[in-house]
Parts: sequence; structure tokens; C-alpha cells
Amino acid sequence: MQTIQVLDNNTIDQIAAGEVVERPLSIVKELVENAMDAGADRISVEIRGGGIDLIRVTDNGKGMAKEDIPLAFLRHATSKIRDIDDLNTLNSMGFRGEALSSIASVCKVTLMTKRSEDLMGYRMQINGGKAEEIEEIGVPDGTTLIAAHLFYNTPVRRKFLKSATGEGNAVSELMERLALSRPDISYKYVVNGSTRFMTSGNGDLKETIHRIYGKDAAKWTVPVSYEKDGYRIDGYLGTPAMNRPNRNFETYFLNHRYIRSEVVAKGIEEGYKGYLMQHKFPFCVLHITMDQAEIDINVHPSKMDVRFHDREAFYEHLTEAVAQTLHNREMIPEDESREAEEKVKEPVFEPFETRPEEVSTKAETEVKKEEEDDIFEVQFEEGKEEGEVVLEQEAPLMPEVKTERSYIPEDPYKNAKQIEMLPKERVISKKAREQYRLIGQVFNTYWMFSYQEKIYFLDQHAAHEKVNYEKLVKRYRNNEVYSQILSPGLVVSLSPREKTILEENREVFTKLGFETEDFGGNEVMLNAIPQETFKKNGDELFLDILNDLAEKGSGRIPDVIDRVIATMACKASVKGGDEVSFKEMETVLDELLELENPYHCPHGRPTMFSMSRMELERKFKRIVN
Repeated sequence: MQTIQVLDNNTIDQIAAGEVVERPLSIVKELVENAMDAGADRISVEIRGGGIDLIRVTDNGKGMAKEDIPLAFLRHATSKIRDIDDLNTLNSMGFRGEALSSIASVCKVTLMTKRSEDLMGYRMQINGGKAEEIEEIGVPDGTTLIAAHLFYNTPVRRKFLKSATGEGNAVSELMERLALSRPDISYKYVVNGSTRFMTSGNGDLKETIHRIYGKDAAKWTVPVSYEKDGYRIDGYLGTPAMNRPNRNFETYFLNHRYIRSEVVAKGIEEGYKGYLMQHKFPFCVLHITMDQAEIDINVHPSKMDVRFHDREAFYEHLTEAVAQTLHNREMIPEDESREAEEKVKEPVFEPFETRPEEVSTKAETEVKKEEEDDIFEVQFEEGKEEGEVVLEQEAPLMPEVKTERSYIPEDPYKNAKQIEMLPKERVISKKAREQYRLIGQVFNTYWMFSYQEKIYFLDQHAAHEKVNYEKLVKRYRNNEVYSQILSPGLVVSLSPREKTILEENREVFTKLGFETEDFGGNEVMLNAIPQETFKKNGDELFLDILNDLAEKGSGRIPDVIDRVIATMACKASVKGGDEVSFKEMETVLDELLELENPYHCPHGRPTMFSMSRMELERKFKRIVN
């Protein structure tokens, strides 16, 4: 009896569909990427029922010739590669030849397309993999593909889909990333008849960030522009105040393709090191461009991951780009008790006061509030529905985007006058230091000083800790760590686990300034401790370091050293509640000026924040609104 059977084409297509069409998101991704590869600069995506009931993708790309339409639905048919060598230099968003074939095998599909050189367009319908006759219709240039009733002919697969809300949310996240990947393309995204967002396609990434994440996200980002050794990195980094509890807001594209990569994520986070608190992650939207031959995009079926030929070089450049960008920006957060974009009315003065020259006039300080009406006027003709599958003799027209006024949010770092974020001179600089007016200590924890039109509050422990941290790091790198000899030495009792950890990391402790010797059993003698901790309980620091290594593991030695030095700096610093003299405050302020990142302690907490004179005058009702 014959046991090996040749499967029919419909069965083959549905098996292949399992590799391509897992859910509505898969279809939207394939169709939008096809539109992008077709040269479209306006793409409209509509879903209903989470994309399970309907997906409609319309573009103004180059369209297809009549003879190409049936070929497009054949398995392994593609316009993007010719032979195996093309895979090494592939620049298109995809090349799967089975995509349209697979979609057509599990949906009711309608294709409408027209090239600019053709007088008329064409329409073809496919139900369950069976194509109907191609008919001539009047449609605008470009392509519209409608996929309705996903898995209508494979109910077993349909029941494994999430709810319409869950599937719709996945498509929404995809559309946001697609819009961020190509700000030069105008996207319109419609869910159940309601427009979720629309981008203008003017090429401005910051505008797209505004449309996707809101005005605050666009406002508190800083631009990245880095180019070196064939690597180019552009985009926006969120300030430390925009930290997130997970990596969901780390968005990055490699040669316009959205990817998820541990190498990229670690490189970004390493660049943020010292700016974020532990267990917090940055907000960012980055575009990375490099030679296509230096990466392999085919290491994962969904092309969501890549392999870098020179992983170390890429990692170093990405980290450098992020770190340099953050270092070159003032990172002192503003008091957020009131939004800086509110309208400011005329200042109010007491009868005996004259108008001070320092108070800005209404014309100078007024900040326009964003208009509530949509900034875009859109002309969009929707097709009507006929029956179960949405069909119309004319495909829906693409939206024509018209921007009546400049929408792009001002860069808060460039326009200090508008949102009153930065003074004219960099606050943490020797030149600005000459104008500091040190006011004193509050609650034996915070220091205050004024500079120009702002008052600054410093956390004494965080500031002193950062000073000590960078001192210790520099000394460690230069092998200049100093020890304080103890006479007599301190005897410390360890657990068996702590004793083992000490033996494994004795060289680390020696380089940090600890001198130890066995004292019998699980006890050790501390003969010397780091000089900075002589008056800060060296044995306590020693045990803290051992416990840190026990909890987090030794790992890479540089990471261990960083944690250890941060712990040492913390122990050696003035604490909240300690009384500090003016001279000590002056000394720490002077030392802050020398640091690369004076704005955050080693654990990512801010060292200072500011309050503007205008906000202070609001509190006292000198400015009324």
C-alpha cells in the first residue's frame, strides 16, 4: 500500500501559511512592507475586529501590471530577488514569495491595483486559494489589498487567536513602529472606523514621536547624530526623567527595519549607565545605518533579530553615541509642579513696587497652548461596503495630508525661552560657578544655590557620592587606590559562602585597597582598607561588598568593580541628616564641575533639580493665571 502521498496545492499553501500568517499582525506587516518596497509614500491601514474580520492596506506605490497579478499569488514568486546571491545584499523589507499566496489561502482576498502608465486598473478576488477572473476597473494609482475573515476555512487555527482587542493591540504596536521607521511616509491607521493616528510624512522623526507617544515624549527627548567608521546613528533619546520599568519603549531600527536585539539593547543601556536608576530602562527611538554586508538578517524566521559580523565594534560605537549625546546635554530636571506650556498672564505687583526689568513681559513669556483641533486637514474618500467582503468599484483614495501650520515641537534644549528649561550658560561649568550664590543647607540633607533666574536644590548624599565615585574609578583605572593601614587589624567573621567568595575575588579586593589575611576558620583579618572609608566603618563596607557579590554573582569583573566602587562611594559620602559646613559645600560644588556626569549618582538618582524664578513668583501670586 502506498504510504507517501503528494499533497494538493491548497493543503501545501495552508501549511506554508502557518509559517507566514500566524495572526492579523503577520498580514499587516507583510502588506505594509510590500507597499514600502513598491515606493509608496502614503499608506493607509484599516482593521476591523482586531484584523480578524478585515484588513485593508492601500498605498500609492507603483502598482502591478495585469500579467503580474496572478503571478504575485504563486508560491515563491517575488520581485525582490533573482537568485541566491541577492540574499547577501537584500535591501528590501522582505522577499518571501509565499506571503500573498499564504494570505490568500486563509482569507477572502481582493486585490485592486493600477500603474501610473495604465489608463485603467485591475481587480482580482481569491476565495480559499481559488482565483476569479481579473476584471478591469477604475482605481487610483497604487494598490489596495483587502483580507477578510482570517482563518474562515481553518476554524481550528482561528480559535487559537487572541481576542479582537488583543490582536488589535498587537497590530497597533506594529503600526506605531512602522510609522517611526519611516517618518518620510505618511501613515493613516484606522481601527473600527476611528482614526488612531496619522503622520504627515514630512521626514521629521520628532513629529512622528509626538503623534505616536504624545507631546511630553517629544518634548523631553534629545537628538542623536553620530557617524563614525561606517556606522551612523540618528534619532532621539529620552532624558532620564522619562525612564520606563521595562524595555518596551526602546525602539530601534537597523537600515529602516525594526528589530529586537540583545546586543543593541545592552549597548543603549550601557550608554545610559549612570543616568538611570537600577531596574529602570530608557525611552529611545534610534535609526542605525550600516553596511548591509556587515549584518545577517536571516538568523530568525521573522527577521526580528540580526547577527553582526563585528559585534564588539558595533557595541562600542552604539554605546559611545548614546553616552556622548547624554553627556553633551544639561540633565537638571525642572520642577514639574506646573506645566511650562501654560499661558502666563501679566505679572501682578504691589502698589509700592516698580516693575523690575528682570520680569519678562507678557509678549516675551507667553507660551502658546496647543490647539485642540487636529492639526491635519484630511481629504479621504472611503469605499463603501458590499456584502461580507468590503468591495467597491473604486479603491479608497489615499489621504492627502495638509499641514496649515508648523506642528513640529520645539526642541526644549534649543528654545529655553519657550519652556524655560535651561539658562544661557551650562550650569555645571567653571564659568557658571563664578555666579553661584550658595544659600545653605536645608533639613541637614539638601543644599540650595541660585544661578541667574533659577534656584537649584542638591541632594548632599547623591552629589558627594558621585564625586567620590568618579574619584575612585579614576584611581582604580590608574592603579592609584590608596589604603589606610589598620593597627591593630579588624577581625571579621564570615560564613562559609562569604569565605569562598572572598577567595574567588581576593584580587579584586586587593586592587580596591583591602589587605586581608586568614585568621583561622572562617575569620579574616583586615590589615588595610580603602583610604576614603577609614572613618566610615571599613569592615561594614567589606561585608557589604561580599554580600553584593553573593547576591549578584561575580559575572564580568568590570561590572563587579563598578558595583563595588559605587558601594564604596556610598559608604564614604556624607549622609542625609549630616550637618555640612559652607566650606564643605563649596568643595563638593567645585568637584562636581570636573565630572563627566554630575547630574546622577552611581545608582541613577538625580543629584539636583531646579525651580525657575517664574514658578516661584507664581507660588507667591506675583504672576497670576
